[in-house]
Amino acid sequence: MNNLTQTIILAGGRGNRLSPLTEERSKPAVPFGGKYRIIDFALANCLHSGLRKILVLTQYKSFSLQKHLRDGWSVFNPELGEYITSVPPQMQVGNHWYRGTADAVYQNLNLIKNSGAQWILILSGDHIYRMDYAAMIKYHREHSADMTVACMPVKVNEAHAFGVISVDQNNTITAFSEKPDSPAVIPDDPDHSLASMGIYVFSTELLIDALESDSRNETSSHDFGKDIIPQLINDSSIFAYRFGTTEGRVTPDRYWRDVGTIDSYYNANMDLLATIPPLDLYQSDWPIRSYSAKNPPFRAIQGASAHEGVLINSMAAGGVIISGGGVHHSILFANVFVDDKAMVNNSILFENVHVGPDAQLVNCIVDKNVTIPAGETIGIDSEKDAQRFTVSENGIVVVPKNYQF
Repeated sequence: MNNLTQTIILAGGRGNRLSPLTEERSKPAVPFGGKYRIIDFALANCLHSGLRKILVLTQYKSFSLQKHLRDGWSVFNPELGEYITSVPPQMQVGNHWYRGTADAVYQNLNLIKNSGAQWILILSGDHIYRMDYAAMIKYHREHSADMTVACMPVKVNEAHAFGVISVDQNNTITAFSEKPDSPAVIPDDPDHSLASMGIYVFSTELLIDALESDSRNETSSHDFGKDIIPQLINDSSIFAYRFGTTEGRVTPDRYWRDVGTIDSYYNANMDLLATIPPLDLYQSDWPIRSYSAKNPPFRAIQGASAHEGVLINSMAAGGVIISGGGVHHSILFANVFVDDKAMVNNSILFENVHVGPDAQLVNCIVDKNVTIPAGETIGIDSEKDAQRFTVSENGIVVVPKNYQF
């Protein structure tokens, strides 16, 4: 199946709603879960699904992402026809950057035509989930589908943020609405709607025809959800694949998150700290691969005031030192230092953050290479925080990368 499937990961997203975490990196390159990047989840799914012909379409501030792909994902053998290749915009068609998800693929149609693939798997590089794509491709083949869309139930009051699918009793898609004001409900479940996950399997010939037709439409926004899928429904065989109902090779935890806002990103990280996390990073048969620097082990030691370093219900990467400080319900990336009597609660600290003595951090995200001064407080005085930092709707304070106090 690997030789017959070309995987394309859309990874050029700017991620405005994740600012300032995306001021210097694309959304798929944003760190997650103490040691990963967001794109690692889609790439790990490809690896475990046996899909090893992968094009990653980049665009916005892509250096960090390209460096991560080089350092962490140079695992395939090109002599066997395997690859993870970063493809920047090349203006193959016209003098413009990618104008939408469909246009990004259209501008690289030459790569699809030269691939010899029968099926094209299109993924977003900015979602957190585990999935066996091979099971979805098998479903696509068994139903002789022209296109298959992965979907999952979401609450009706949340469905307006998604592409919403209507299906018949055979799971054939009969209607598709992108972010509708009044979402259609599942016939036997009036409290939920079927939402598209942005995961598509196309038969190659259909995809080429659809993209070439869309490129000639001057009124199109060149988006798969808004334009391509609605255009195909009446004339093609399009099926819905229910995420989590077919196990494939991965335990179906049914966890999928679009981490497109500061609050959704923060909540997805905090999900990992639950007693029984909805997404288990310690699942040995489906590990999430990433780049791992050669850091020393985590260490908690006694500080200058004889306070013991304490880590409670938290995750800490290699190189982290808690020297007399206290960390509760937080995630610490590599080489974080928490100094004497400092307190870190309900927070996410990126790589190379130094928390000074007696500082207090609550409900924070602190980006890389930031030194918190001694006695500083963040997440306690909302008015003071709003004058200095980005504060989310739910009150999460974000300290940007390289911030100087």
